Amino acid sequence: MVITDGVLLKGRDPVEACRQAVAGGATIVQARLKDATARELLALARALVGALPVPVIVNDRVDVALAAGAAGAHLGQEDPPLDRLRPHVPPGFVLGLSVGSASEAERGRPWPADYWSVGPCFATGNKADAGAPLGPEGFAALTRLAPPGTPVIAIGGITAANAGAVARAGAAGIAVIGAVWATSDPAHAARALRASIA
Repeated sequence: MVITDGVLLKGRDPVEACRQAVAGGATIVQARLKDATARELLALARALVGALPVPVIVNDRVDVALAAGAAGAHLGQEDPPLDRLRPHVPPGFVLGLSVGSASEAERGRPWPADYWSVGPCFATGNKADAGAPLGPEGFAALTRLAPPGTPVIAIGGITAANAGAVARAGAAGIAVIGAVWATSDPAHAARALRASIA
């Protein structure tokens, strides 16, 4: 999963950048613009949905995701609980959940999440409120708390150099920001990440 970031994209066209990342092997794109208005996020999500052959999900905003025709939404612990949202979204609409601690895992276990995003696995400068790095062992411990059959993806400081460690710790996939957008070649970066977890 590649997550958009207005700062790291540095004025590049986010749709074209995401198209390159998908060409390199990204299988999901998350539309995330932390300081954008709902209208700006909706415009980005609609453009991505129209341009990409992979699912697009929207960070935090179920309403924007539905309006954009996106495949789903990714929610944090401070967002409305998934069990309250699930009855209001269409069948097949993906709801992902961020989990960063054992207490958050216990809180989220009863919720009908389609996947968990667990982290930060390593130190990251791309999320100001990220907690202390879990490392592969901490990631594995939280992964074991997920409901049976729930895929868990790793997030936070993931690079081609360390992605293999979280894959071996049980990650069904990875979510990245800087590993793709801090480079001038998103396709190459995505290919390197895929190879590191293959």
